[in-house]
Amino acid sequence: MATPSQLLVGLPQQWQLGLLALLPVLLVSSYYLLLASRSSWRRGSGSASARLPPGPWQVPVLGNLHLLGPLPHQNLRDLARRHGPVTLLRLGTVPTLVVSSAEAAREVMKEHDVDCCSRPASPGPRRLSYDLKDVAFAPYDEYWREMRKLLVVELLSMRRVKAAWYAREQQVDRLVANLSRAAPAPVELNEHIFGLADGIVGTVAFGNIYGTERFARRERFQHVLDEAMDMMASFSAEDFFPNAAGRLVDRLMGLVTRRERIFGELDAFFETVIDQHMDPARAVPDNGGDLVDVLIGLWKGHRGTLRFTRDHVKAIILDTFLGGIDTSSVTILWAMSELIRNPRVLRKAQDEVRAAVGSDKARVEPDDVPGLPYLRMVVKETLRLHPPATLLLPRGTTRDVRICGYDVPARTRVFVNAWAIGRDPASWADAEVFDPDRFEASEVDYNGAHFELVPFGAGRRICPGLAMGETNVTFTPANLLYCFDWAVPEGMAPEDVSMEETGRLTFHRKAPLVLVPTRFRQQ
Repeated sequence: MATPSQLLVGLPQQWQLGLLALLPVLLVSSYYLLLASRSSWRRGSGSASARLPPGPWQVPVLGNLHLLGPLPHQNLRDLARRHGPVTLLRLGTVPTLVVSSAEAAREVMKEHDVDCCSRPASPGPRRLSYDLKDVAFAPYDEYWREMRKLLVVELLSMRRVKAAWYAREQQVDRLVANLSRAAPAPVELNEHIFGLADGIVGTVAFGNIYGTERFARRERFQHVLDEAMDMMASFSAEDFFPNAAGRLVDRLMGLVTRRERIFGELDAFFETVIDQHMDPARAVPDNGGDLVDVLIGLWKGHRGTLRFTRDHVKAIILDTFLGGIDTSSVTILWAMSELIRNPRVLRKAQDEVRAAVGSDKARVEPDDVPGLPYLRMVVKETLRLHPPATLLLPRGTTRDVRICGYDVPARTRVFVNAWAIGRDPASWADAEVFDPDRFEASEVDYNGAHFELVPFGAGRRICPGLAMGETNVTFTPANLLYCFDWAVPEGMAPEDVSMEETGRLTFHRKAPLVLVPTRFRQQ
């Protein structure tokens, strides 16, 4: 029989201490909650003969929570190999369905999308999104539908994607200049790539002032954003024990205090930015303004059924930064990692870029990008093996559904393991091998129509920023390949580049990516 400390081995240290200290309280409260939820499951399943999905044995209090380590997408893939691609877990007291195949993902995100596309309540996202006034974490209802329509039409349409080219070109020029000054010494690409993504999103959101010394609080804002991202992805006892005991653990562990501090700092920053944009003395930019200007226009002029408020402006700004920086940066770094480890693919992609762009340009231009089909295959293959949100964002069932022949009751949390689906041998030959050529004769894409490749999700909850993200993660590597030759530091071989993962909401490289750039001069 395992001891309580052994059962907690997969959890962070602060969780272990809190749960052990409150074990008696959790035992009692969770026991009654478990009885109630089991009764609810039996009622929701319609009969005692309901066919529930298979899953591993559960332990008292934790359920299956102890089976999740620092890389839960890998743990869940291993469980799927033993129990099948539709697996039922109980994380704490919360019933959780994990789908790990293209067929199961299709049923969740297409066949039963309307019944599986809500969001489970979570105290961290609720607080930081101004009581779910954003799009990413809001539950599925009429409010969410109108908010998403506003977001897509006003902020993420192809018109807006094209209008943001000035920011991409500006930040890529800065990146190329910085790398040129550093070459041929080894450089840590992480800092450069995250700085580029932050610069693009920040310039689109706040205007050109974001990249200047006049934006005095940029570094502090970046630090608080990092904390907010960490908070969104952190373990919260209330997420898995939605009762008084769970809330008590969060409070005693300082999670509630930290959440309020982060919210307060973000809110103060957003208030300052909005006040600056509403200053009558401020000159409106020639291009019609930045993201904040557009959001303020929606706030002041919207006449739909949705009451768009000042808090909506702040929630959407936060969504834009949290969704736009990490995901793009992580994808670019994984792409460069895979390219450097695969010299044949690197040469093929580099030859394509340089042949398409020619020898008379300082860098890749926006009009050159459509002529780079192999580079797009590289991006697709990177997203297959390294989707930044490995489990996507959790979904929740709003009514009883049947997934791959199994009965799944309402109020079940649903995880789509995009990482496992992208490596499923049933869908992919040589599934663990980085080979962009596999897409040469394949129509599979990540636009939500092909469920063996779902890095952006699918259905109603597909990432609304897909077009914006796709453009960023293609244009930047194109310029890195056009402007520089790349090598590993002296004493290393390409296969020595570590591919270990770390992270929470997005999973990135555990070790910094250190490469040697050499400025390429066209003949």
